[in-house]
Order: sequence, then C-alpha cells, then structure tokens
Amino acid sequence: MVKKRFEMDRTSEDQASTLAIDALSFVASDTVLFNRFLRLTGLELENLREAAGEPAFLAGVLDFVIGDEATLGDFAEHAGVSPPAVVAARRALGGDYAESLS
Repeated sequence: MVKKRFEMDRTSEDQASTLAIDALSFVASDTVLFNRFLRLTGLELENLREAAGEPAFLAGVLDFVIGDEATLGDFAEHAGVSPPAVVAARRALGGDYAESLS
C-alpha cells in the first residue's frame, strides 16, 4: 500500500478525511484500542458505519489518536506521516479540538 504524504501546511479536507479513515482502520485493528474508542465515543458496532459518514466523527477519530502520545506515534508511523501532520489533518477537518495537543 502506498502511503500518502501530508504536508503540514497544505493538508486539504479530503486528505485529512483520508487520513482519518486510515486512523479508524488503525484503531479498529487493535482490539484493546478499538474497545477503548467505542467506550469513549459511546458508539456500538451497529451504528459505527453510519457515524463514519459524518465529518465530525472523522475529526473525533483524529482527536482520539492525538489524545494519546503513544497512539499518535504508532499511527503516524503506520501511516507514514509525522505526528504534526496528523495534527494538521485534524485542523483541516475544522471544529473544536484541544490546541494543547499540537
């Protein structure tokens, strides 16, 4: 699989959404991490697919990844991007997020 490179200053909303979908796949591939994500979001498997179509959900996936330094580092390595590029992708999706994580 070819990894897309994300430039911190040039991350488009489409690129950010693609990275967030990759992040969701990354989280879902780890049972412990995925269960934690479901508990924190209050989602269940039955409504996950519907939620994944919402832009705010994709932003929330990146918030979840950014919220834990180890997860952020592991995901960034998996995606072939730098941790600041993940934060830039989160910014590109708009909405509120914790500036202190950047």
